[in-house]
Amino acid sequence: MTLQTRTRTRRLSLMSLFEAMASPHQIDRYLELVNPMATVRDLRAEVTEVRRTTADTVTLTLRPTRQWRGFEAGQFVQIGVVIDGVRHTRCYSPACSQHRSDGHIELTVKAHPQGLVSQYLHANAEPGLVVSLSQADGVFRMPARRPEKILLISGGSGITPVLSMLRTLLDEGHDGEITFLHYADTERGVAHRVELAQLAADHDNLRVVLAYTGQSDGGDLHGFFGQEHLEAAAPWHGEAQTYLCGPPGLMRGVREHYDRIGLAERLHTEEFTAPVAVADSDATGLLTFTASGVTAQNSGASLLDQAEAAGLTPEFGCRMGICFSCTAVKTSGCTRNLRTGETDSDPDQPIQLCISAAVGDVSVDI
Repeated sequence: MTLQTRTRTRRLSLMSLFEAMASPHQIDRYLELVNPMATVRDLRAEVTEVRRTTADTVTLTLRPTRQWRGFEAGQFVQIGVVIDGVRHTRCYSPACSQHRSDGHIELTVKAHPQGLVSQYLHANAEPGLVVSLSQADGVFRMPARRPEKILLISGGSGITPVLSMLRTLLDEGHDGEITFLHYADTERGVAHRVELAQLAADHDNLRVVLAYTGQSDGGDLHGFFGQEHLEAAAPWHGEAQTYLCGPPGLMRGVREHYDRIGLAERLHTEEFTAPVAVADSDATGLLTFTASGVTAQNSGASLLDQAEAAGLTPEFGCRMGICFSCTAVKTSGCTRNLRTGETDSDPDQPIQLCISAAVGDVSVDI
């Protein structure tokens, strides 16, 4: 056994001893009382800079603790904040380059009207705020061998993962053609607009195209996505790899168009809104939340929505089926996946509450 291995083993043994002495709480629960950024196991981050560049967005720079393993452009992290004594987590995509030299993370958060966490961060975030942080996750990312021609399409707050891709490519000195096509209602709603213009001015191989759906002047294009926008922004799109993130209408329009022109395999997408779950008007059965002793008539809505309607507070993050924070064990019954339509009747199976609906009687261990 090497000296390094012996040292690591000794450190882990001491850590286990300290945690046993700290029972029933983890040692990090005590350390955070002294310094929230002093952690043994928990990954956290401190807000070091706050910028509000549009009326409804806030850009945060975060300094992670030593456990942070970095990310690839396009991935997401989960941020947790305590609001009125309850910790809430949500998923956000870093907007900075994956090669950022100081190891910090930049997030741009849009304050959605019904967004508890986004509204809180927009109104209250300031330097010194400490949040919980997850390691990066997600499959929306570029291949290690970067495509020669790249088209980045975004809309609204979907700008963040593709902006991270753009910044990463430029940091790597990518010399292939890049078009960044972004959709917004108006010029005032474009986060990072000034930076995008400067990046385009500094790099001959980059073209930034701004399309406004609610403003007839300014910008480069107007109205909604279509073949004419595609031809104007990137006439070489048939030879490119396209990366897309935006609101449902834009996502649907681009997907359908790429299907029609035979380029579906060249389109890579990231969802950042929850699937539209229409409650089944013919739903029957009884939901039983076994750990809580609560029962409710099945309304056909997602199990997460129904649990909350019954007064329960199960943990959740993204509400769109990508972070797995709301996973619970279905002990009996049949559920339907709201994304795929697939059903599952096997007992004692982990399911995601946010994208699962009950088909008849269902028991869940929450």
